[in-house]
Amino acid sequence: MDLSQYKTLVFDCDGVILDSNRLKTQAYFDTAIAFGANEQQAKAIMDYHIRLGGISRYPKFQYFLTDILGQHATEADIQFLLERFASEIHHGLLNCKVAEGLYELRDKYPDARWMVLSGGDQQELRQLFRVRKLDVLFNAGIFGSPDNKDEVLARESGNGNLQKPALYLGDSKYDHQAAVAAGLDFIFVSELTEFAGWPDYCRLHGIPVTERISTLLSE
Repeated sequence: MDLSQYKTLVFDCDGVILDSNRLKTQAYFDTAIAFGANEQQAKAIMDYHIRLGGISRYPKFQYFLTDILGQHATEADIQFLLERFASEIHHGLLNCKVAEGLYELRDKYPDARWMVLSGGDQQELRQLFRVRKLDVLFNAGIFGSPDNKDEVLARESGNGNLQKPALYLGDSKYDHQAAVAAGLDFIFVSELTEFAGWPDYCRLHGIPVTERISTLLSE
């Protein structure tokens, strides 16, 4: 697939750059148990996370407290959940697999601006990418929550950092919706997605699909 027409390539992180979807899903379950939830409640937040792929952890934990546990979401409780979740995923993110072909794709399109746009915590992401020496690939920046993807795309388009035409590579329904709303083309990266309905969704919306980053080198 020829991506040379695009001035900016925007990448989701979990399931696209890093093989980290499953470890984050498990971390929601483990964090809920640590908070005192029973297994049914912990599975409920895990399932909610999967349904809302690409969305920040902040509203997910708000939902966990108010809708699953039926209690008031205090700042202290939210902070406990956020800190415990970050602790649960820390080791896994440092050691999970990086997408094959990522560096080769960068070499193939050296003039494109590259950006990370994730539902993950922005500060956590930037530190992780520095430690793993991935930050050098992304000259248009690394962005995450608490700002949502729609807000980041609008802001970075408005200030000229995200130059169009641009392509978003993602693995969730929300990634596609955010791309369309911001006027970006979209490719669905399927290999590691947790979005069970992706084949029908992509057919319905005419979304091009690639199995993984490396297949873009030869398509």
